[in-house]
Amino acid sequence: MKDVAFDERGLVPAIVQDAATGAVLMLAYMDREALDATLRTREVHFHSRSRGRLWKKGETSGNVMHLVDLVPDCDADALLIKVHPAGPACHTGDATCFGPVNDRDLGRFLSELAALLRERRRDLPDGSFSTKLFKGGADAIAAKLVEEASETAAALRTEGRERALSELTDLLYVMLVAATHLELTPDEVRASLEEKRREAPARRAQREAR
Repeated sequence: MKDVAFDERGLVPAIVQDAATGAVLMLAYMDREALDATLRTREVHFHSRSRGRLWKKGETSGNVMHLVDLVPDCDADALLIKVHPAGPACHTGDATCFGPVNDRDLGRFLSELAALLRERRRDLPDGSFSTKLFKGGADAIAAKLVEEASETAAALRTEGRERALSELTDLLYVMLVAATHLELTPDEVRASLEEKRREAPARRAQREAR
């Protein structure tokens, strides 16, 4: 980040992207103070040109953006910031500053849930089941994974589609808790899946040769 090419005003454009869905959320500007604050707190900050000061995204609305990754472009004169947004990016209430998107999109929902889990892990609020799991660490999360996987399998076998769906989404929630505990990024998950897909033909050939 020391090589970022700030302009004559000390600013660099920052394109914000949803890490889970790939949707472009907004364009804003960072100065060195905003960049440092973002990297230090893992919550996105900008420089407000209208107010002439540091601006934490979501400081009034609560719709903060949790940093996943931040990279400069090839000339280091623009930044791409991948985030989990805690809510709409735009002051109009739309998910992005480029117009409304499908509010029922699964990718957006999962990204917002990932943002919430990051907050739970950081703040550990009383009364939250996620807090209980995070405080219990790997052992508590692993035990809950085993429990939910077993209940999902039982529902799939004998309890019907609706019950299986309910148990499956419980399992998905605990999987996201585990991913948050491990600080996994969407890029890491995708890379692991892509590697398995590439290896699938070789594994299939090995099975057929036996």
